[in-house]
Amino acid sequence: MPNLPAPIELITGAGPVRFGAGEELALIAGPCVIESEEHVYRMAAGIREIAGPFIFKASFDKANRTSLTGFRGPGISEGLRILSNLRAEGHAVLTDIHEPWQAEKAAEAVDILQIPAFLCRQTDLLIAAGRTGKVVNIKKGQFVAPQDMRPAVDKVVSTGNERIILTERGSTFGYNNLVVDMRGLRIMSDIGFPVVFDATHSVQLPSGAGGSSGGQPQFISTLASAASAVGIQGLFVEVHDHPERALSDGANALRLDRLEALLRRVRMIHETARKYPA
Repeated sequence: MPNLPAPIELITGAGPVRFGAGEELALIAGPCVIESEEHVYRMAAGIREIAGPFIFKASFDKANRTSLTGFRGPGISEGLRILSNLRAEGHAVLTDIHEPWQAEKAAEAVDILQIPAFLCRQTDLLIAAGRTGKVVNIKKGQFVAPQDMRPAVDKVVSTGNERIILTERGSTFGYNNLVVDMRGLRIMSDIGFPVVFDATHSVQLPSGAGGSSGGQPQFISTLASAASAVGIQGLFVEVHDHPERALSDGANALRLDRLEALLRRVRMIHETARKYPA
């Protein structure tokens, strides 16, 4: 794998999380959307107990729902209040932004600003996120070739911010389906920034359930294992204690009680890949 810049380090109450070459596999995990303050705290505590240091993720607004009636979240004011309080309790936090004006507000409450896959080419959004100085996680669009993520990176770098992560989440494969080309992980790594694999959105069936997206969570471990063998710096999984009752993306979420087994497997593979790099 190519040489990457100095690791991106975030401090949590359970210890540091580092995204970088030669580091332990970083974990980003949490529910798709903020369902309630109580649920956020319960999930954060449950994931930390299993995983140790990690980055908690949840969206204050899901602006790209399939249906007009889909649950979007509590909104920016209430959502950022909840995430800010969670951060004050010692958690590192990631959330999405969808419009440039949200960047500064979100930067006050979280550690990582995430650019949704559908918006990864939005120049004003990328520049606004970069200007905050926060870590920027750019999710690769389902319609974007891995090598074409370089211009998105350049837009953030133009602000003087090089604290960038790139996340693979699958590519459009016909209608209502995604496929993961593992070569893309190597190609994106050649851009020179840490690469994360989103194992749960990669098994999503976009709009595949009519008014919502479906999913094939039985393949989460398979794809996460393959990505770990290729060589990644982080794993992204949306986790829910009761996916069948989740208000967003439950069809492709990992059940909380299956997280421990998944991490045990992918961490072992990651350690082997670190010892014997391709």
